[in-house]
Amino acid sequence: MLLAILFFWLVTAIGLWVVTLVVPGVRVTSRSGLLKAALVLGLINAFIRPILWLLTLPLTVLSFGLFALVVNAFTVWLTAAMVRDFKVDNFAAAILAAIVMAILGLIAFILWQWLMVGQVHWVTIHQGPAILI
Repeated sequence: MLLAILFFWLVTAIGLWVVTLVVPGVRVTSRSGLLKAALVLGLINAFIRPILWLLTLPLTVLSFGLFALVVNAFTVWLTAAMVRDFKVDNFAAAILAAIVMAILGLIAFILWQWLMVGQVHWVTIHQGPAILI
């Protein structure tokens, strides 16, 4: 459990670092600021984002899930407001950061599944019933 938490904290820190390289308007001034921002973003994602998703569920459904990017951008923007060494210039930069973080999160999830080869079960459908491999 602790290994998974540290892995996702490290992945979040690397993701934020990549965001600062790719997205104009998002920057970090120190390594400690990057680690603090990753910790704060993880805590916001764990405690505040589920509440925001619940409150914005009708908008998310009406927009076919695209409003979830706005919620994720808000969490990035809130993180920048809370961490002194992590800056986001405007909300458009926060939306781009949320998109990049979503893509990086997907890649991290795939890598996590790949590293846990013995614990992943894929289902292949043939002409007959499903066969577990």
